[in-house]
Amino acid sequence: MANKTEAQFVTFSLGEEIFAVPVEVVREILDHEDPFKIPHGPEYLLGLRDVRGQGVPVIDLRLRLGMTATVKTSHTRILVLDVPVENRVLALGLVADRVYEVVPFQMSQIENAPDIGIRWRSDYISGVVRRNGGFVVIIDLARLFSDSGGALAGFAPVQHVA
Repeated sequence: MANKTEAQFVTFSLGEEIFAVPVEVVREILDHEDPFKIPHGPEYLLGLRDVRGQGVPVIDLRLRLGMTATVKTSHTRILVLDVPVENRVLALGLVADRVYEVVPFQMSQIENAPDIGIRWRSDYISGVVRRNGGFVVIIDLARLFSDSGGALAGFAPVQHVA
């Protein structure tokens, strides 16, 4: 069992970038299937997927983060998450290009989101970990999917700084 100096994360990719979410919020990982479309939803809300009798909204995380839309491959997966947001738990499906593994990170390894000297949309980052010559971005799911984050309350695209 992990002690308080480390935490377990599920790592996955969106394009060339590696992201992670806490393992305790991951309910299951499913093969990709096209969800039931919901009219007039934000672009990143792909639709609903039946997960063991529950209608779960499926989010294209690439679109939510301001990237290009996901192109389905044989590696595309849906992470079904139970995300604690404010006074409730949201069941969400996040589309990932590929899911890798469960990894323990030492709490001392987790750095804050980088300060680049200007305001940018980094509020969804809870931390960054250096790994294998690159970085793993730990997503703050509660912030990304809270009403104040705008993810499910209405379309609030991530702004890129040129």
